[in-house]
Amino acid sequence: MDIKHLLYFIEVAKVNSFSRAADNLFITQPTISKMIKNLEDELGAALFDRSRKQLVLTDAGKIILEQAKLIDKAFHNLEEEMDSLLGLKKGHIRIGLPPIFDAHFFLEIISRFHKKYPGITFQLVEDGSKKIEDLVANNQLDVGVIVLPTKNELFDHYSFIEEDIRLILSVSHPLAKREEVDLAELAEESFILFNSDFVLNDRIIHACKNVGFHPKVISESSQRSFIEDMVSWKLGIAFMPESICKNLHGNIKSVKVINPTIRWELGMIWGKDQYLSLAAKEWIKFTKEKLKK
Repeated sequence: MDIKHLLYFIEVAKVNSFSRAADNLFITQPTISKMIKNLEDELGAALFDRSRKQLVLTDAGKIILEQAKLIDKAFHNLEEEMDSLLGLKKGHIRIGLPPIFDAHFFLEIISRFHKKYPGITFQLVEDGSKKIEDLVANNQLDVGVIVLPTKNELFDHYSFIEEDIRLILSVSHPLAKREEVDLAELAEESFILFNSDFVLNDRIIHACKNVGFHPKVISESSQRSFIEDMVSWKLGIAFMPESICKNLHGNIKSVKVINPTIRWELGMIWGKDQYLSLAAKEWIKFTKEKLKK
């Protein structure tokens, strides 16, 4: 069934005349008569009683007219919605963010994007890189910020920051006066780490093992502020990205770790073979341009 057949039928029913409907639609009367006949044949019922001087809807015609008007309205709504989407007047973007990265500049980009496309809404989900990858892979997030590298067979990505991971400790800790600390010097310390959903957890444990010791982990958390509070209360040492260390509490000090230096690289990922909305595509394009600057 063609939508045009229903539109022609609605117009004929409206004016009770094939000829006037044809004039209104800028087509010939034989054309509209043929289309209505095809529609009746397809439905298996007459839509008009043609035995009278004026066209009259049959019972079947009245039912079809009611439904045809609903279809016509839905079709126009669809056109309007598509126009809104194509103009990026509407949309929703789901973004995964790790709680251990400095999101201030990222929120600034969101603010600029919102100013340009005020009808697009955001859902921000905080979690570790491993969980964010799972959510993007399962189409529960459109894009996610994670620690690279990622699974290139599943995700497209671009990198936007690379920095050192620094040791943080209480200002009263003996190592707090140092500018640098060898990782091996921390063998007897109590470690406070992010939980196993965070790639940083694996990276720190792996680095420690490479210099000859397994870290004594006294606590794990998914909350950056809680880890900082534990360090300030002298419960142990922890590790944070360099950008985060610029805004630590006054009673916490950050120190560079060497031999080896621990680094991380952050990037944005999205599913390689998954559908991306127009809003999500524009977000990726927009952030790439802003982050390059």
